[in-house]
Amino acid sequence: MGAEADELQRRLPATEDGGRNVQRREPISEAQFLSWKRQKEALASARRAEVARKRAEDIAAGAQMNGRELFLHEPWVFDNSKY
Repeated sequence: MGAEADELQRRLPATEDGGRNVQRREPISEAQFLSWKRQKEALASARRAEVARKRAEDIAAGAQMNGRELFLHEPWVFDNSKY
């Protein structure tokens, strides 16, 4: 995440208060906003996919599963037809 924060700071204009209260001098266009939004959603999607991949690897390695993961991976545990 450090590289992303550095990239964001590089893109933002320098301000006296260290970039905390950034005000743009001209409004952004709709195309710029949509481009930013697509990029942000793509990064979020990539992060979620990476977390899901890592969690799947952890489960395959024998890590403890929560209830939802147990239901998805071993549904026979919840079979009440035996009772």
